[in-house]
Amino acid sequence: MLLPDGALLAISGIGNEAATRAACALADAGATALVSWGMAGALDPKLRAGQLLLPSTVITPDGTQFHTAAQWRARLAHELAGRLAVCEGLLLTSPVAIDTLESKAAALRATQALAVDMESAAVARVAAARALPFIAIRAIVDTAVDVLPRSVLVASRAGQVQRWRLARELALAPGEIASLLHLARRFHAAKRTLLLVARAGLVHSSASSVQVA
Repeated sequence: MLLPDGALLAISGIGNEAATRAACALADAGATALVSWGMAGALDPKLRAGQLLLPSTVITPDGTQFHTAAQWRARLAHELAGRLAVCEGLLLTSPVAIDTLESKAAALRATQALAVDMESAAVARVAAARALPFIAIRAIVDTAVDVLPRSVLVASRAGQVQRWRLARELALAPGEIASLLHLARRFHAAKRTLLLVARAGLVHSSASSVQVA
């Protein structure tokens, strides 16, 4: 999809394979840079919902590292600092959801990453293979003290949150409705952050962005 500002957009969905397909499609379409754009879960207890993460490095559980474009990232951080709470550091990309307090704490100890997503390393890998600049822009949804409801995880297994599956899971476990409403408030805080970044018009540098769920 071609946006009015000339950037290309691909909505990938959740996970490594989906993000890889989207990033390759953008590169094949002529993208000169790649952005992994979306939301992440906090591992560091200091991060709050809605905070913006511009990671200096994206890492994987096996220790692979992908560095983001330093000048591009620094420009964004400088321009956004007066509008949003911006942090930098490590972003972990995990092949599975890190959804419990224990697993979040263990991931923080093992990697020192501030937050986790499931797509950025895949986009970074494509960017490295194609010699394209890469950055990740991630807004925090769930904090380090939030447990993701099982109903959300089950409804997301197909790569997108399926509403019918979510409704079915909530019918089976109505006790999770309160947790889901709490997560929805976190989601809206993260969404507001991403909208502010998008409306600032500072993201692309002849770049294509990968939009993930």
